[in-house]
Amino acid sequence: MKKTIKIGTRESQLAVWQATLVQNLLHANNVASELVYIKSEGDIDTITPLYELGVQGIFTKSLDAALINGRIDIAVHSLKDVPTQLAVGIQQAAVLKRASYKDIFVCKNDSSFLENNNGSAIIATSSTRRKAQWLNKYPNHRFENLRGNVNTRLRKITEHNWNGAIFAAAGLERINLRPSNSIDLDWMLPAPAQGAIGIVCRTDDQFSFEVSNVLNDEPTALCTKIERDFLRALLGGCSTPISALAIMENGAVNFKGNICSPDGKQKIAIEKTASIPNSDDLGKLAANELLKDGEAQKIIYRLRNAEK
Repeated sequence: MKKTIKIGTRESQLAVWQATLVQNLLHANNVASELVYIKSEGDIDTITPLYELGVQGIFTKSLDAALINGRIDIAVHSLKDVPTQLAVGIQQAAVLKRASYKDIFVCKNDSSFLENNNGSAIIATSSTRRKAQWLNKYPNHRFENLRGNVNTRLRKITEHNWNGAIFAAAGLERINLRPSNSIDLDWMLPAPAQGAIGIVCRTDDQFSFEVSNVLNDEPTALCTKIERDFLRALLGGCSTPISALAIMENGAVNFKGNICSPDGKQKIAIEKTASIPNSDDLGKLAANELLKDGEAQKIIYRLRNAEK
């Protein structure tokens, strides 16, 4: 009798879309599966800003627990939400081919106000990374907290006196909800692993690992590893104003990363390139080089003390 893989997923439209994609890919490889819906702490509390919730693993802890106790065999996540240090007993089984890594801005009316870097506006986001980079470019803008699933967040734009809100392009595009009045934020570096879907399983479950690993996209797995290594070496949390992007081009991996002070007044950036065979440690090397910068060290020191 063939084993049916139990796929753990959060209940949001986007999470279910991602889990269903994995289910369809498994089916194409003659692997039977079923979806198991699990609420995360981040889904239950949709009011408190993420940085106040102690966001490390807030969208993955419930699924981790379900994995460890055997309720599910694999869990599907937006990889940017997964802590860089996985829980004991859990391993990464696959990373699917990446969609758009970009952040986008959804305007309430029009985006002409963005042409004036010194003007005023109200922007909605719950991300400290997005806020910090935005303030670095638009220091006079104010921010409102924005929580909830993508449908809820899009609705809130129409209900509040905001100029617009920041989203991940992949999340809206995957469920065909990207508004026509949205614009790519090409100047904003994304969260490490943004746009990638990850699959995790128990370390002692070889069958689930093997059937999932067939779906692994090696270029995406390498680039997101480099980005997550950069994050982990600097601070380790996905709630911090740290951004990273690794792209393969012409036989090399080009890496860009930065860390900002939460108020956006400081931004320390780095770029590095390595051939693909020599790129495995690129994220760590970039982080170590950045740590030699005195201003970067000051930002990290303040961030670490703020978390205590």
